[in-house]
Amino acid sequence: MSKPADLFEKAAATSDYSAKDIEVLEGLEPVRKRPGMYIGGTDERAYHHLAAEILDNAMDEAVAGHASRIEMELSADGQLTVRDNGRGIPVDPHPKFKDKSALEVILTTLHSGGKFSGKAYKTSGGLHGVGSSVVNALSEEMVVEVARDRQLWRQRFVRGKPTGKIESLGAVQNRRGTTVMFRPDPEIFGTSLQFKPARLYRMARSKAYLFRGVEIRWSCAPELIPSGDATPASETLHFPGGLADFLAATIEGQAMVTPQPFTGQARLPGGDAGEVEWAIAWPLDADSFVHSYCNTIPTPEGGTHEAGLRGALARALKGFGELTNNKRAAQITAEDVMGGATVLLSLFIPEPQFQGQTKEKLATVEATRLVEAAIKDRFEHWLTSDPTAANALLDHVVSRAEERLKKRADKETSRKTATRKLRLPGKLADCAKDQAAGTEIFLVEGDSAGGSAKQARDRATQAVLPLRGKILNVASAAAGKMEANQELSDLVLALGCGSGAKFKAPDLRYERIIIMTDADVDGAHIASLLMTFFWREMPGLIRGGHLYLAMPPLYRIAQGAKTVYAMDDDDKDRRIKRDFKSGAKIEISRFKGLGEMPPAQLRETTMDRDKRTLLRVTVMEDEIEDTVGLVDRLMGKKAETRFAFIQENAARATDLDI
Repeated sequence: MSKPADLFEKAAATSDYSAKDIEVLEGLEPVRKRPGMYIGGTDERAYHHLAAEILDNAMDEAVAGHASRIEMELSADGQLTVRDNGRGIPVDPHPKFKDKSALEVILTTLHSGGKFSGKAYKTSGGLHGVGSSVVNALSEEMVVEVARDRQLWRQRFVRGKPTGKIESLGAVQNRRGTTVMFRPDPEIFGTSLQFKPARLYRMARSKAYLFRGVEIRWSCAPELIPSGDATPASETLHFPGGLADFLAATIEGQAMVTPQPFTGQARLPGGDAGEVEWAIAWPLDADSFVHSYCNTIPTPEGGTHEAGLRGALARALKGFGELTNNKRAAQITAEDVMGGATVLLSLFIPEPQFQGQTKEKLATVEATRLVEAAIKDRFEHWLTSDPTAANALLDHVVSRAEERLKKRADKETSRKTATRKLRLPGKLADCAKDQAAGTEIFLVEGDSAGGSAKQARDRATQAVLPLRGKILNVASAAAGKMEANQELSDLVLALGCGSGAKFKAPDLRYERIIIMTDADVDGAHIASLLMTFFWREMPGLIRGGHLYLAMPPLYRIAQGAKTVYAMDDDDKDRRIKRDFKSGAKIEISRFKGLGEMPPAQLRETTMDRDKRTLLRVTVMEDEIEDTVGLVDRLMGKKAETRFAFIQENAARATDLDI
């Protein structure tokens, strides 16, 4: 009988997975290996997140009272420079790493910085100690200059590694603070991505609105600003009125429910708990929005500070209704108050907790109570100070509540009954589930792909609608032509929520709409036409997070009993190198289209909820103007604008399917 030690030695000898296969990533290697863990990906949004990290550090100096001016400059070669007149990053030797300056430690070591203890910064946006070091790791080159104690210091880094020790550049007068110059690394982000002046300018402007004590000087090489773009080449941004100025500029010329918006700022209860600022208006016809921030960091997914604001507004308005004997006020909710409002909310607190490094949602539990306590009394005072305006607002919100309750009552009719009333298109293979929650419809190109998808689907929750070829381009077609188009009529009928002015989001029959086209140029074109249709006719679907793109693979790779799928040529090469043994025969199949893919493979790769990859189609609220302009330019009636776009961007195209 074998001894346990013998069995262990035998297993160790025969296994192809041993201690030598365990990698230990040191320094900034983890960032370059897995950038998505730190900045959420390698797309355009992540690319600009690098700029946000550096600007946030400068803003922290301003909010702490040590800087009054920030400069942001985009050079013609794509280098971004952010300069502040704050204290300057410390340059003396670090106590723990005596052969390195504090500057080098901050820029080359994850989780290092001056914001953990709360001594150097009472409130700040950077709390994890990874922002500057991550930007350094993902930059082709970074140069940092520090003016401190009338001495100028400089250190240069290449892809996160210092090219030498920090060097003294001698004495300087009338200069203090930190200057960071960097270019994102094309090895990480590719060669097609570049900083967009309009996006950087909006970022700088929003920071100036969020902290009225700072002046931000923006400048950009004029040749980088596209023709027709209103972004200025240079501008000094300073807004003494803070969020009130921001809101006034946003709603200028729009009709409002109340003559004046509800604006203000207040210290949070509890000593050094922080402060909150807000600006809220209720437009009669314009679209509503909620933009919230914590320590000048945008929180597009909201969080606990928004929950506190919602509670404050709803409770105060219901209390005013009780005070004025308006019995209908009892039925209003926070969503009724906030749903039709334009809201700006900025919170400053020590040591906030965010979900993820990109800080898109505030998770500090205490923020709900603090924000509600700070705003509720002030909103009650605002209401009672102008009863006429308050009653107008209450009537407006009650009307929204009654509309909500009516829709809820209408939806008590079963989904099956609604289905019979809709007279659904015959080629739709509907799902069995009655309610929209948990269901999804796949839009596929052609009957062949539709046949495979119908066999691969989960019949209980997944519906399939085949579309015939390329749909009408609604951005360049007349309204009458669109209404006469059978494919679009079938699509609108299947979704059940109407289109254009008749669009009603609550009537949507499915929780997700998934565009599933072939992984080739024609498939991408069809997906673009469908996204254009939804953007023009049903933008509420996109804002509600209902529209997705499926990601079918392009290749099947097999060796013996092992099979993997690859999304594109680069993914194919990477998987062959990583997942298969060299020497043995490898079979590579390229899918001509979804219709050529067996249903079992289509289910496994593209439709199975546990294994598939979906991309959600979203539009950032601060980029709506850019999106409208881009859709008009690329999909509109003027062919010359598309031709100009191709000429402007042709040099960046590296992977052509000709």
